[in-house]
Amino acid sequence: MSNPEAHREKPMALLEAHHLTKHFGGLAAVNRVDITVEEGEIVGLIGPNGAGKTTCFNLLSGFLPPTAGTITFNGEDITGLRPHQIVARGLVRTFQLTTLFQDMTVLENVLLGLHLTSRRGLGQALWHRHAFPHDEIARSHEVLEFTGLASHAEQLAKNLPHGHQRTLGIAMALAARPRLLMLDEPVTGMNFEESQRIMGLVQTIRDRGTTILLVEHNMRAVMSTCERIVVLSFGQKLAEGTAAEVSTNRDVIAAYLGTGSAHA
Repeated sequence: MSNPEAHREKPMALLEAHHLTKHFGGLAAVNRVDITVEEGEIVGLIGPNGAGKTTCFNLLSGFLPPTAGTITFNGEDITGLRPHQIVARGLVRTFQLTTLFQDMTVLENVLLGLHLTSRRGLGQALWHRHAFPHDEIARSHEVLEFTGLASHAEQLAKNLPHGHQRTLGIAMALAARPRLLMLDEPVTGMNFEESQRIMGLVQTIRDRGTTILLVEHNMRAVMSTCERIVVLSFGQKLAEGTAAEVSTNRDVIAAYLGTGSAHA
């Protein structure tokens, strides 16, 4: 009798990096790292300071060219593509430091988040931001409603509390309709309640069809949200597994989870 489990297809690898390497001079900031993110997952990328997490994010999103290795997204080799080309394919990232147009409204910020998938470029959008197409305005209001920022639509970004500014960064990325959303430290500087709200939003984003890859130092947030965790140390992959597997891995405990900050 045949085993139906044996014939079940493995989930598709939406994002796959193979032997990803980046040298800065003689230093290997990332060294032969393999990362796979399957459709519908929430994957966490963790490690102590200097482990290579941000460099990995910059490589995957096209902000740095790899020294060696390949990156595949949705079955297409995107190694060496520019950031706007990668965004156009559905891989969108946020940044560790919230990158907002501080003197523009919340709504205008989200509208500008559409620039890579709209009919206009960012430069034209900035110069003619009072003439956005109706469909883009409607899309931006939908994103603001979804992220809980609708009541702040006409407020200047610089006047938002820190937590709302971080949320706005996510809203701008969502406006581009990502298939995979890369979040760079989404709960940095937040208290427990703010962190809970953001990580709840992350789960909802995934539940609505967007795959998530995130870098985060807040271990409580990572362990409670991510279904799989990749641990980097000194530019190399140290471990990979579920939260339970990673949190009991002796090498991980020695390299990262044993530090005081890991329990924050």
